[in-house]
Amino acid sequence: MKWICFATLLCGGALLGQTLEVIPDHVLLDEAATIRVSGLQAGDHATIRAELTDGAGERWTSQADFVADAQGTVDASRQPPVAGSYREVSAMGLVWSMMPVSKNVRGYQAPRNLAPQTIEFQLARKGEKEAGVRLEQAAVGPGVRRIPVSDGDLRGILFVPAGSERHAAVMVVGGSNGGVPTRQAAWLASRGFVALALAYFHYEDLPAMLEAIPLEYFQRGLAWMAQRPEIAGSHVAVMGTSRGGELALQLGSMFPAFGAVVAYVPANVRYPACCGATRVPYAWTWGGRPLAFLMPRFAGNAAMARDAAIEVERTHGPVLMISGEDDHLWHSSEMADAVVARLKRSHFAYSFENLKYPHAGHSSGRPGIQPAWHAPMRHPISGRINDLGGSAKGDAESSLDSMPKVLEFLRKNLAEGK
Repeated sequence: MKWICFATLLCGGALLGQTLEVIPDHVLLDEAATIRVSGLQAGDHATIRAELTDGAGERWTSQADFVADAQGTVDASRQPPVAGSYREVSAMGLVWSMMPVSKNVRGYQAPRNLAPQTIEFQLARKGEKEAGVRLEQAAVGPGVRRIPVSDGDLRGILFVPAGSERHAAVMVVGGSNGGVPTRQAAWLASRGFVALALAYFHYEDLPAMLEAIPLEYFQRGLAWMAQRPEIAGSHVAVMGTSRGGELALQLGSMFPAFGAVVAYVPANVRYPACCGATRVPYAWTWGGRPLAFLMPRFAGNAAMARDAAIEVERTHGPVLMISGEDDHLWHSSEMADAVVARLKRSHFAYSFENLKYPHAGHSSGRPGIQPAWHAPMRHPISGRINDLGGSAKGDAESSLDSMPKVLEFLRKNLAEGK
């Protein structure tokens, strides 16, 4: 399906027959649409502007100036703009390059409750507005079911793809923001995986802080998933971001039922409790005892680093990491490289890779095509201002490159019967 606006017939005020179209006009959050103008003269200049209102009610805008080709066409998926918010060939450059209108905005906020995002595009020539079209980005694919999970002490949401057949599955764990990591899980379910977005703190009656979290909790989550009729195969994957990436590597090293690990901007060691005035200094426990951790100020202490290191070589399946070389929150790229080095030294039997992006920060690889600009962000629990690093272009490119690679990694390594 596509949305087309014929400037002379539908949009008023146009003197020529320019057509602005978006094909298709409804996409999933990780999909690109073709934004195209036709009916121009060869060499004509045309400006396409884009605008959206995010989940916090803030307006974001971008624009790009193009020169029509010999056929009188502008196609953002094939042509770079000559000026504007971005300069390279990028089908969705008008989306990821958006900037907030208000100076007080620190970053894009997705629509609440996984609602779709609407983006308005407008064609202008010689300063006159000529045509407007609309694109809708869906965070959840058609037919995906959401099943609230409240079983014993387990809390979260199970996302199930459309249809009645069984699917490979992924446990998704969040980072230091706490709560339920719904957006990653919804993305995975939209691409054919059952995804359990599992909360473990800062949600309902769970612990308020990331402190003394018993890893048996995730073992119970695994057992719960094993009983679900929607899930195929004897192995599931685990996926996490930031502190959740650290956790994903830790869980993969402990539980053989995890047949694959995806860790975004992870640590190679266990870090302390966070984020605020915690009762105890350790983040994780096993068998009622705290696991060794590394305080950042003692990062140079070899003995402490060794005790806190995650034994990734014990993982029973492939490992994929996504990291940013311009991560200002912590050195995720270097820590992911340390995981790779450890796996090499141990002659790890499975595949492993660190997808490193030179201009991406702590948002590296985030699934979805959305405005990538951000200022230093306020942490929702501690209230501290965090510099995530990375440029809008670098973060966006890391997402565009890594999204299909993550999905292919999961499809390959979670085949039924593995």
